[in-house]
Amino acid sequence: MTFLELNTGDTAWVLISAALVLLMTPALALFYGGMVRAKSVLNMMMMSVVAMGTVAVLWVLFGFSMTFGDSWHGLIGNPAQFAGLANTADMLIGAEGHQIPLLVFVGFQAAFAIIAVALVSGAIADRMKFGAWVAFSIIWASLVYFPAAHWVFAFDGVVAEKGGWIANSVKALDFAGGTAIHINAGMAALVLALVVGPRMGFGTKPMRPHNLTMVMLGAGLLWFGWFGFNAGSALGANGLAGLAWVNTLAATAAAMLSWLVVERIRDGHATSLGAASGIVAGLVAITPACASVTPLGALGVGVLAGVGCALAVGLKNRFNYDDSLDVVGVHLVGGLIGTLAVGLFAKGSLTGGAAGVFYGGGVEQLGRQAIGAAAVLVYSGVMTTLIALAIKYTIGLRATQESESRGLDLAAHAEVGYDLTNVGYSSYRVKRTLVVPAAPESPSVVPSMDHVAAIDELPSIDQEVKA
Repeated sequence: MTFLELNTGDTAWVLISAALVLLMTPALALFYGGMVRAKSVLNMMMMSVVAMGTVAVLWVLFGFSMTFGDSWHGLIGNPAQFAGLANTADMLIGAEGHQIPLLVFVGFQAAFAIIAVALVSGAIADRMKFGAWVAFSIIWASLVYFPAAHWVFAFDGVVAEKGGWIANSVKALDFAGGTAIHINAGMAALVLALVVGPRMGFGTKPMRPHNLTMVMLGAGLLWFGWFGFNAGSALGANGLAGLAWVNTLAATAAAMLSWLVVERIRDGHATSLGAASGIVAGLVAITPACASVTPLGALGVGVLAGVGCALAVGLKNRFNYDDSLDVVGVHLVGGLIGTLAVGLFAKGSLTGGAAGVFYGGGVEQLGRQAIGAAAVLVYSGVMTTLIALAIKYTIGLRATQESESRGLDLAAHAEVGYDLTNVGYSSYRVKRTLVVPAAPESPSVVPSMDHVAAIDELPSIDQEVKA
């Protein structure tokens, strides 16, 4: 093959999509950063940013090869085949007339791997040692994400001759990563939260988001980048990309509105945090289904995700596990809803034959979806437990009580997110008169995400402020 055969339009579209997907990780940093307390905002954002470094290096060294190299019994790709991205420079992939350079696909999938790892960090906000997180990101990407992505994304004959077992034997449909990314990361988040343990004061102290404007900005940028995530997975500027784009818009809008309706009925008000969370829930759920459902079906997927995830985020209070930023309620549950919804809403004319229950396909495809989802969930759960325990009993997972109380920004990075020592006003004494609304009397109306920057934990502002 030569580069004269490549399709420049398709290549340009996938390059742009790769950049959009990479943007999602800084967007996630904003989203997560706004949801934690002020004393740990930089640490939370650094967990996403450092994943861009660790996972990208692993991807070049052996991650791409483990994910898309020739398969060993459908379980793992040959780590030596493309090690160091050898043998990739002159290769093209794709159907005749629509081929793109393999290196473009390498970059596109690298951004997927990065955000899959970054997603996990939201469950252990405010309390995990930064060094332990770096170690976890390296080991988890190598032993959990790369194999699971091989199962789901490596189709026979696309990059290597033999691919993963879920894609080629089970034939579960997952267009852009509901299983390999969201179920995988969501399950890992649950395990890690359980092993690390709850934050100091969890359940007794208010821990609501300290900056909802950051949360809203992050959610908007995630929605923007997600069009590359889903539509870019068509690997071409074509009708399939257009379908994925429209379905991503439709499902996300429906999920956001559904979440707000649940809040209004349950709590008596619709919140900006609910809107942002509904956006992410819809994006997660439509990810596996965006190329196999109609726009009307996408609305159905969005409604299921909005309602299901809005209710699921309350499970942490019922079962007393501290999933700080609701990774489990949004990504694990949203990923399960979207993956299984393919078995309900898939239209045969879009999938090339496989149809869901609502389109006369019976439960066969639903069963395939369930097998794929369960396999990734169990594998991620078992492997993450082993990784977390290994780190816990070697270098340690948990930050010290002093570090957690002071805030991980100072303890881990010697920085603070907000410098309040000089604000540029005339000299006067700033009084500690900030007011936090009283907690609702009924537990049934407690907001689903309880992260507030408690007044006694903010940097002291009872000081003389000089011009």
